[in-house]
Amino acid sequence: MFLQKLFLINFKNYREQELRFSPKFNCFVGNNGEGKTNLLEAIHYLSFCKSFFNLIDSQNILHDTAFFVIQGEFVIKDKTENVYCGLKRGEKKQFKLNQKEYSRLAEHIGYIPLVVVSPMDEELITGGSEQRRKFIDRVISQFDTDYLDKLIIYNKILLHRNALLKRFAENRYFDKIELEVWDTQLIPLGNEIHNKRMQFVQNFNPYFQKYYEQISGNGADNEYFTNLRITNNEQVSFVYDSQLNDNNFENLIRETIVKDRSIQYTSAGIHKDDLVFNINDYPLKKFGSQGQQKTYLTALKFAELEYLKKMKNTNPILLLDDIFDKLDETRVTRIMEIVGSPDFGQIFITDTHKERISDILEKQNAEFKMFEIKKGSVVE
Repeated sequence: MFLQKLFLINFKNYREQELRFSPKFNCFVGNNGEGKTNLLEAIHYLSFCKSFFNLIDSQNILHDTAFFVIQGEFVIKDKTENVYCGLKRGEKKQFKLNQKEYSRLAEHIGYIPLVVVSPMDEELITGGSEQRRKFIDRVISQFDTDYLDKLIIYNKILLHRNALLKRFAENRYFDKIELEVWDTQLIPLGNEIHNKRMQFVQNFNPYFQKYYEQISGNGADNEYFTNLRITNNEQVSFVYDSQLNDNNFENLIRETIVKDRSIQYTSAGIHKDDLVFNINDYPLKKFGSQGQQKTYLTALKFAELEYLKKMKNTNPILLLDDIFDKLDETRVTRIMEIVGSPDFGQIFITDTHKERISDILEKQNAEFKMFEIKKGSVVE
């Protein structure tokens, strides 16, 4: 699977642009602020029906225009597939596959599997638990549509339950039966989501461990990330932390009702889940060096890609946004060697150094296209 053509109208700083891509490497080069990342955003739209960087759709429309259009032509199993996304100010977003509009955007998720690696990934370590839950949900939703459907329903029911708790407090009354109407719907959904998350983390861990060891290196490969090397006795872990791991959800809901009434919010459930990132049994956020954190995140994303490849039986598209900014040439070269292997499919890269990235790819005899970006204009 690969994206062979992208067409934009009034998207971000692109008034009208058409691009044709290589099935392997595609490099967007230019100074900061010229629009390189905007092209990655457009590709992300075609997979997830939304931007990765700006979730307010209307803000992605070119200034002083009324709409934007993103169209992509994909080759999937030797068949050409057309994906369309359009938005007019003040109207509902349109999303189509081969000219047929989706009734629900969720129906498209997973059709174009995709992984993003960007500076924003640091939030997985430094941010709150919501960021790490989104990571789990994004991966699972791309190969399990039932999971995504149940997650959407769970979140809607949770909103109703929280609204009811707030109404109870405002009106100074409590109706146990009314609350149980929502509990009986929330509990089975929460249990199913928890089971799938737990199974995912268990299956995902070997992929993560593999890439962490590969990137940190042993023997000759230690030239990559020289300053990021770990000693042989260092261990990393990726643990699923959930209230439901050792507790019955139904009992938790009952036990926390007094607290929930006080805080006017549902305090127990899978919406409180988290991932624990450790190194040598200590929190990575506090005790991991900058290099160890970068290694951890890179391994996490490469593992995500390989796991999706296994589950979808196709190579996901990989977006690499400005990840080489603070890496030396040796480190950049090693990353390119890894993603240039047959295990990886089509790759889109943004970089400010045209010569650096072209020299590396030429030395690898890699197939690639180079696009120079300047003020919303693209020159191949």
